[in-house]
Amino acid sequence: MGTDLERAATLHRSAAATAAALGLESTGRLAPAGAAAGGGTAIASNQHEIAEQLRSLAARLAPGWWGAPLDAQTPAMPLGDLEHIGYLRIGIAQPLDDARFPVVVPFLGAGHLAIDGDVRDRRVAGLLRATLLRLLAAVPQRRLVVRTVDGIATARQGVLAPFQRLIDTGVLRPAATELVGLRTALAEAEQWIRPARPMVSRHHRQGRFLVLLIASLPESTDGGDLHRIARLAQVGPEHGLHLVVAGWPPPPLTPEQSRAELPRGTTIRLRNPHVLVGDPPGESFTDQSAVAAGQPGGLHAPTYLDAGPPQQLIDQVGAELAAAVDTGARPTLADSLPDPATQLWTESTADGLSAGAGFDGHRQVVLRFNDLTPHWLVAGRAGAGVDEFVTTVLYGLAVRHRPAELAVHLVDLSPGESFAGLLPTDADPAWLPHVATAGVEADPEYALSVLRLLAAEIDRRAWLAGRNGTNTFAELAAAVDIGRILGVIKDPAPLFDPAASTAAEALELLQRIARSGRGCGIHLLLADSGGDPGGRPPPDGAAAGWWWRGESLASQFPVRVALPGGDWLLEPNNDSAVGLPVGRAVVNTAGGLGGPRGAVRGHERTVSFPDPYADLPGATRLRQLIWSHRDTSARPPQVFAGYRQPDLVSEAGYQQALTGTTEPAGTTEPASVDDPAGAIDPPVCLLGEAVEVPRRPAEFRFERAPGRHLAIFGSHDRTTDLLATAVLSLAAHHPPGSARLLFVSFGEHDQAQLAALAALVGGRQPTEVVDLDILRALGDATGPAYLVVATADVLELGGPASARLRNLLDSGPARGIHLLSCWQQEAAFAAFLGPSPELIAGIVLLDLTVEPAAGQPGAADRLPRWRPRDQRGLLYDGQTDRRTVFVPFRPIAAAGPEREVR
Repeated sequence: MGTDLERAATLHRSAAATAAALGLESTGRLAPAGAAAGGGTAIASNQHEIAEQLRSLAARLAPGWWGAPLDAQTPAMPLGDLEHIGYLRIGIAQPLDDARFPVVVPFLGAGHLAIDGDVRDRRVAGLLRATLLRLLAAVPQRRLVVRTVDGIATARQGVLAPFQRLIDTGVLRPAATELVGLRTALAEAEQWIRPARPMVSRHHRQGRFLVLLIASLPESTDGGDLHRIARLAQVGPEHGLHLVVAGWPPPPLTPEQSRAELPRGTTIRLRNPHVLVGDPPGESFTDQSAVAAGQPGGLHAPTYLDAGPPQQLIDQVGAELAAAVDTGARPTLADSLPDPATQLWTESTADGLSAGAGFDGHRQVVLRFNDLTPHWLVAGRAGAGVDEFVTTVLYGLAVRHRPAELAVHLVDLSPGESFAGLLPTDADPAWLPHVATAGVEADPEYALSVLRLLAAEIDRRAWLAGRNGTNTFAELAAAVDIGRILGVIKDPAPLFDPAASTAAEALELLQRIARSGRGCGIHLLLADSGGDPGGRPPPDGAAAGWWWRGESLASQFPVRVALPGGDWLLEPNNDSAVGLPVGRAVVNTAGGLGGPRGAVRGHERTVSFPDPYADLPGATRLRQLIWSHRDTSARPPQVFAGYRQPDLVSEAGYQQALTGTTEPAGTTEPASVDDPAGAIDPPVCLLGEAVEVPRRPAEFRFERAPGRHLAIFGSHDRTTDLLATAVLSLAAHHPPGSARLLFVSFGEHDQAQLAALAALVGGRQPTEVVDLDILRALGDATGPAYLVVATADVLELGGPASARLRNLLDSGPARGIHLLSCWQQEAAFAAFLGPSPELIAGIVLLDLTVEPAAGQPGAADRLPRWRPRDQRGLLYDGQTDRRTVFVPFRPIAAAGPEREVR
């Protein structure tokens, strides 16, 4: 092809010389009529001959899909079977009205393409779509990875709008539309070309290509991002990385910020109605003597870009591509399981857990949780089937192993109801009896509590092993009758977000569990389904799987399951997961280790796995069958649903907590709220459901010790709702008539609220709306009594009443007198307490942001750091330094009169 290219360049230069003789302007437009008098006829004839030769050469340089006119093309031409990969048609040059030839430029294996306008120009959009279709049709799918960025697009618009069917079938990934997406794509491209280690070269990608198509740069793209693009362009072709960048060079904000042309790229400059094509990398369309004489380079003929391909052609190619990757129908869930009617719970967990991961052809691939493969890491992009794969594994474990020998803790930190087919519902009480706890749409704090639970169990089992003199889990299980435990955390990125308070402890616990769990039957399955489940973008420049701290954990997770888009969890020189279709996965049991392409790898298989949601009735019957064989004493799993706001007075578990019963919520039979026999000392007020496991209410204990008071911070509406909950729970906790509730009013603005609180108690306890003069009477009084202040910010400072109230804070708890107060401003609280912040130990933060200021000691330092979240609060006990994130109970007023505690 080198000879053809040289010949084509020579012909282009000849055409340019002839065009100059004809009087073509440097812009590429034809000169006015009559400008080339005399020998114009002979020169025009020469132009026709050159154009004809160039057409012939273009057909050789860009055969088939690479150069065929798409407006007249059909998918009859085979897809992806061309040995030739290189030159790409971009349009038609027209030096004369009746002389035309295709313009082809080097691309794959040679360079890049840059256009100085973005996708908002219809011509640019057409060229980008035509280029994308040519790539998809001409390159075998297993050899091509495409990433798209379109900063002005929405979900179903922009450059990929005609290709939605290919996105739906998993052939294409949706375009990134924000700056975070651009940086993620750049990070992936950098990972594509970067050596895995200093001694490992990644120059050879086994004939694979990554094409990064930027249809428009997102807003706020800065100089650092542009520098990364230019650097990738400079080194990309040797690594199989190629760029198509629309809007390059970007318009500079200042003359000093102007950007050069894209390195090693062919630049297209938009004119009206044609374009100018610059010199391709390593070649010139212009004779060097002409360049030396000051004539601009590039193709000196007006060029008209190819229009976008017809939608029918895109659909036809898309259908054929989807059919080509579907090597057969996906197996069903029943295919991957032993027959539950005859083989239910027939396998022992002594030597490990086993589950089917899918089928390699007709052979089932079974994976194990044991001492050699204790923990798994599963990853794929959004929509690739991570949830389906994990659910299939859980069903496989549930059919093979008895619930007494396997306990599963499920955590999903992403939005939506995952694991729905495994948990009980109002319509169907059946659940997988192996599931002990489940957090759905959970918070990072919930996942952290699960890690704490697993770490504590490791300590317990280590002590048991020492006492019984055992060295393996099988010996320990035989001695003390314990089973294996599996912790499943889906989309764990928010847990390890550097900005989250959970990050450091979570990483420490994860490392500890990963190291020590294998010997005591505790296993982990971490699954990443792409995107940003936590609602916060990944750190700048972070690629997919940014949360994974591979250096410290890699050896502890030997099983890696890469679904489409999850190839980041394999070794950088392992390309086996590139281009996977939806429904298939690469299963690697050697920590992602690769190997020579084409060699038989005993540690790696490409499998097809089932979609358990494709047959919901069948999955439901299976779950009900397993559930029907459970032990009759088995209790449903404790489920934390992050999207649900609990109800204080309708849920049995919280009614028990109201009356002082010490059993965790949801573990005992309902008890009457009116039964005073359950009252205990100290009294507690309930605020919501703690975001942790086991399930329990968030409560503050009013012990008879200095500082046992509670301050609630937030907006008026939020504090009003929570104060009503706290007052109602206190009133219900004490035997009727045994505790005084004194509502302190500072004027007409709070009297209506306090009267409503008094009515809420409904006569269960004595109530009274008072002013601060009540402090005189409380000087020597005994409780239980509670001062309730709804608008503490207006408290007058410096007066005798303020001083008496501070004295009561110090001496009151010993006599059973406590303060519940609501604040909207941190400064007012600090000013009230002055140099004695320890006078109020209990702090609740709702929708108030708290960032403690360094070097400013005082009462405000007692407020912990807090970033408000929807339907979340933080309870902090300053005396124990315990922080509890909780979901506030539903506002009592919204519950209706029939739900009030009487």
